[in-house]
Amino acid sequence: MLTAEGTPAPTNLATLRELAEVTETEAAGLADALPGAEVLFIWDFFSGALADAWPAADSLRWVHVAAAGVDAILFDELRTSDVVVTNARGVFDAPIAEFVAASVLAHDKLLHESKAQQRAGAWQHREPRRTAGSRALVVGTGGIGRACARLLRALGMEVRGAGRVAREDDADFGTVVVSDDLVAHVGDVDHLILAAPLTDRTRGLVGREVLAALPSHAHLVNVGRGALVDEPALVDALRAGALAAASLDVFAVEPLPADHPFWSMPTVHVSAHMSGDVVGWRDALAGQFADNLRRHLAGEPLANPVDKTSGYVPGS
Repeated sequence: MLTAEGTPAPTNLATLRELAEVTETEAAGLADALPGAEVLFIWDFFSGALADAWPAADSLRWVHVAAAGVDAILFDELRTSDVVVTNARGVFDAPIAEFVAASVLAHDKLLHESKAQQRAGAWQHREPRRTAGSRALVVGTGGIGRACARLLRALGMEVRGAGRVAREDDADFGTVVVSDDLVAHVGDVDHLILAAPLTDRTRGLVGREVLAALPSHAHLVNVGRGALVDEPALVDALRAGALAAASLDVFAVEPLPADHPFWSMPTVHVSAHMSGDVVGWRDALAGQFADNLRRHLAGEPLANPVDKTSGYVPGS
């Protein structure tokens, strides 16, 4: 099990030890711990240590990542190997959707501005926007994106999705447009929600052309990965008034550097990659791995197998 200094251990570690022989290690000791190991549980889910320790993985059959995104741990040798990779699909769907809905409502109801006025001791009447009837485009049609779509629809919003393949009559999105052609589909968007995995195809997906195509009142919400967005282009667009605001939970570099302009921009709302980390999230992740470990020991198919070429679970 790959852990990190300062990160709480899984709460079910005793249960895991009843199921299998467990060796805990941090990144520096992974190469020494891997020989003979059949399963690697990556609890330190942003670690890229496996790539460096790969020559020592002489018996590895399965890697489980305690995260929805697996971009941090994939590398060419792992992709082309017979090692199965699984992820934490499902754990974060509903919590992240709630965070997205809260971000949308906070923007439309001017809650950030109201708090600033309160701190300034200023009474200033303003007119918030209706959320019902507004338009959202959710980029990413996996479990998280679908949970976002369902919750936003419950608020009365018009929701479309953006994914690899265009289609109509989708159960959650209605219409799904091709994400490679976002420029053609964001001209009437009030809220652009990014919930896609980070892959070679999605890196920098929201660049200068997409930002320029958004209406000036548009609000960007990113709960996917920071590198989905060209951050310098976003800074320029916000400063120029090309879009109204951005609620960002993920960033190209984390923690967000102290000198990054996002910190001081009144139209940017920063949170520390926490949209899915509700109270009890570590328990849910630990329990999910234990369930999958039981499947592995019973010779049953594992839940949430990742397509290592695309970087996500097929159908998600």
